[in-house]
Amino acid sequence: MGNIRLTLQVAATFVGTVVGAGFATGREIVQFFTQYGAWGTNGIVVSGILFIFAGSKLMITAQNIGARSYKDLNVFLFGPVFGAVMNGLVLFVLFGSSAVMLSGAGAVFHEQLGWPWQAGLFLTTVLCFLALLNGLKGVMAVNAFVVPVMIVFTLFAAGVQWTASHDNALTPPFPFHSGRLSWLISALSYASFNLFAAQAVLVPLGHDIRDKQAIKNGGRLGGLLLMVLLLVSHWTLSGHPDTVFFQIPMAEVIRTFGMGIHLLFLAVIFGEIFTTLIGNIYGVKRYLAQRFSIREPVLTALLLGLIYPISQFGYGPLLSNLYPLFGYLSLVFLLFVLLKKSGP
Repeated sequence: MGNIRLTLQVAATFVGTVVGAGFATGREIVQFFTQYGAWGTNGIVVSGILFIFAGSKLMITAQNIGARSYKDLNVFLFGPVFGAVMNGLVLFVLFGSSAVMLSGAGAVFHEQLGWPWQAGLFLTTVLCFLALLNGLKGVMAVNAFVVPVMIVFTLFAAGVQWTASHDNALTPPFPFHSGRLSWLISALSYASFNLFAAQAVLVPLGHDIRDKQAIKNGGRLGGLLLMVLLLVSHWTLSGHPDTVFFQIPMAEVIRTFGMGIHLLFLAVIFGEIFTTLIGNIYGVKRYLAQRFSIREPVLTALLLGLIYPISQFGYGPLLSNLYPLFGYLSLVFLLFVLLKKSGP
């Protein structure tokens, strides 16, 4: 029973770390998959397979080599010199991704509820600080609550749309580029970027949970759940091509279900953004704690204080410009994770 519980916790933490602002709002799914139409479905399958196998291997490798943070993992994968370069890149990616998450939270409050954007940013920052006071246990606890709710709600939304429309999920009304490999490059960059950023949480997870079978099974289950959620969200968005012009296209789809469902979905979106944000900050904090003697609450406050100004650039521009760049830079990392032995 303990093994099953740990497996589910690992899977939920994996899913919650990857599912952030771009995924939850639908912007990320449109950019990497839905714009390619039917080929986007193939891309989701490719990304899902990579999540299943590379995600679990990443955690097993971290456990085998005793990696306490992504710093140790990258030194193992690339050696001391290039490992240091990769660690600097991870820090850059996590800061950029965290800014996207925080800005996405502000967009939820502003675009969907009419609140001041800065109020959403401030509230999210405070909640993030409070959650991180409990370390990895806090990250896992938030994910254990948010992820099951997100899965149920995503499937419910898809079910409602299926009842209302019988559009073919595999051939959505988006133009796609037959004979080109853009969809494949996009799928590879999506998986590589998310795994590259997720190592901030997955490495400590692999280190701290000593049950290797639970780590392996949890990684595979988490990867499978991510693929299913991507497919369901992709199909849902495909039936509403006009929503791609919104910063939060998924919320525009859900709005048609009525105010009550719409408000519930906004809470789910916020929870998904929040899980990734605290995961990113926790990973950076754990890395810096190995290098500097700063009390954890102070370090957390400093990190949030640095990310806050970056988030002012806006959710849409940050996601559109940073995520594809991060994806291409992360392809090398994905290749090394897949090809290198997972340690002794």
